[in-house]
Amino acid sequence: MVTVEDIRSVAKSLPRTTEHLIRDRVKFRVGQIVYVALSRDETIMGFGFPKEQRAALVESEPDKFEMPSKSDERFHWVHARLEALDHTEMEELVVAAWMMCVPKKVIREYLEKR
Repeated sequence: MVTVEDIRSVAKSLPRTTEHLIRDRVKFRVGQIVYVALSRDETIMGFGFPKEQRAALVESEPDKFEMPSKSDERFHWVHARLEALDHTEMEELVVAAWMMCVPKKVIREYLEKR
């Protein structure tokens, strides 16, 4: 199971990321773009994900992933249950969501350092 501290550790290691507490929810963003947000009870992680691929993701593992609320369906967003994620998968999802928000130059620099 993944914890908020695990997510924070990954997110804070990514360039240009800032952490915010908005309406009792921890959110990680680049500029004004939120790429990861946690539910108030810290059991669900919302993250940026391509709209055209999210239905397939949710259908592939419905016990792990779920569609966002109706009001968030217009965004590139999907939810994951923290209890169902392992650390490696969470890291991949967080980094991929972050990559949707930053310039390609920043991504290249990040990947070169890894």
